[in-house]
Amino acid sequence: MLLLAIIALGLPLAINLGGGVNAEVRTQALAQADLVAATAADLLGPPERAELTTLARTAAASIRGRVLVVNAQGSVLADSAVPPQVGTSYESRPEILTALRGRQVQVLRDSKTLGQQILATAVPIVRNGRPAGAVRVTQSVAAVHSAVRRAGLGLVLIALSVLALGLFAGVVIAAQVSQPLRRLEAVARRVARGDLSARADVEGSREQRSLSRSFNEMTDRVVRLLDAQREFVADASHQLRTPLTDLRLRLEEAKAQSHPDAGAELDAAIAEVDRLSHIVDELLVLGRAGERELTGAPIDLTELAAGAARRWQAGAADVGIALEHEDCANGATAWAAGPDLERALDALLENALRYSPAGTMVTIVSTPGQIEVRDQGPGVSEEERSWCSSAFTAGVPDGPVRRATDWGCQSRAS
Repeated sequence: MLLLAIIALGLPLAINLGGGVNAEVRTQALAQADLVAATAADLLGPPERAELTTLARTAAASIRGRVLVVNAQGSVLADSAVPPQVGTSYESRPEILTALRGRQVQVLRDSKTLGQQILATAVPIVRNGRPAGAVRVTQSVAAVHSAVRRAGLGLVLIALSVLALGLFAGVVIAAQVSQPLRRLEAVARRVARGDLSARADVEGSREQRSLSRSFNEMTDRVVRLLDAQREFVADASHQLRTPLTDLRLRLEEAKAQSHPDAGAELDAAIAEVDRLSHIVDELLVLGRAGERELTGAPIDLTELAAGAARRWQAGAADVGIALEHEDCANGATAWAAGPDLERALDALLENALRYSPAGTMVTIVSTPGQIEVRDQGPGVSEEERSWCSSAFTAGVPDGPVRRATDWGCQSRAS
């Protein structure tokens, strides 16, 4: 943007400057010629010849050109050149002829003598109302163009200096503007890594200060929510641990005192209590750390499906549904976190038993790489089917547990 501004301003200025230099050279040449002509009117006699030569040389030095003074016949009376060509006839020069006729003239023409283009300015010397001679001023056009180029080069140097200063100022300003944002980004990364004590400094522009304050308010709210979650989970876990411990002790005591045939059922009940205790332990870990990540291990899908069928057999019988396990896994295993996989399978079985009609069958099918829960539930309405498909596809990654109903909506959980 700065470069475009410099070009937009500098280019017309350079063009105008070139035209101005040319106009100034022409005006100055004409003014000097008029001045010399007015002064030379009284210096045309032989006694004043030295003074006339001095006048020509002084004028030539001021305009950086050549000054000739000729008489009415076109013969040179004074010449600023070295050596001077006094006595030489310049009557054939077109500008001299025009001036001797009483008219001023200024033309660009090629000089055969110099072999270059010149600017020739000639004015008449008037005495007693008639032309008594002429003054001719010649300047090299190359010298004029050189002066224009020097002026243009000066403008280019000025433009480059302005551009360099502008870029330097832009870098400094950009650094000052971006530093608060970089520090805010560093604080955000600390918070993302779990350092919830990190806070952003309120600095920079008004918008940056507002952003920093909003970030700090958001972090404070996240901390409060996490603290509330941890307190709730920890409290609930502690409240659950005591009755579960008591229940396990009672079951063990009942097993010791009961009939041998009830031992298997009591063992199953104790296993369920142990599983609930493990869940409570996980809740305690969640309450302390805010995160939980179980380690994966090879899981026997047949054994997992059979265990789920045993756990839910009584519940299925209570609602009049037959629950069967069909083993097609042939000993295949899957890599997963066992407790998470059990809970996912339990959730699918609970839904299948809740929504399937009495007298139907729910089948748990263990196949290589996955477990399917097949039921004959009523399904969902047409307008909700698209939500069912997109919700499970986007919200839960593919895993080894699946539920398939008679209307074709398939859900996956891992």
